[in-house]
Amino acid sequence: MLRVTKLTDYATLVLTVLASTPEAVLSASGLAERAGLEAPTVAKVLKPLAQAGLVQAFRGASGGYRLSRPAGEISLVEILEAMEGPLAMTECSVHDGQCGIEHSCGARANWRRINDVVAEALRGISLADMALPPGAPLPRKAIPVALTAR
Repeated sequence: MLRVTKLTDYATLVLTVLASTPEAVLSASGLAERAGLEAPTVAKVLKPLAQAGLVQAFRGASGGYRLSRPAGEISLVEILEAMEGPLAMTECSVHDGQCGIEHSCGARANWRRINDVVAEALRGISLADMALPPGAPLPRKAIPVALTAR
C-alpha cells in the first residue's frame, strides 16, 4: 500500500491553513490551533517546509510563518519531497546501485515509468487545490498514462 506519512499529511494541513490567509504571518501555536494539531507537531513540520523554501519564517514578537509563494504555485510533489525526500515507488526508482539485481531486473524500467507518472500527477495538484472546501471537486488535469511498452 502506498501511503504518505502522518507528518506529510500534517504538513499539508498546516500549509492549507497558511493558504487560507496568504498575507498573514501566523505563529506556530496559532497554526496549531487553527489546524487542530499539537504545537510540537506543527513546529516539527515547519522546519523541513522552511528548509525546502515552501514557507518563510519571521522572527520577533510578531513573527511566524507564511507561504513563500502563492498556493497555486506550490505542488503536492514539492510538499511530499520536502517531508519525505525524493518520490520513489521503489528504491531503484531514484537511486542506482541500491539493489543487487538491478542489472538483470526486468521490472526496474517499468517502476521508473510508474514513478514518473505518479510524480507528474502530484505536480498537477497544487496547494490551492488541496485548500478547496470539502466536497469541492479537484480541477481535472490531464495525467499522462504512458505505461505501455515501447
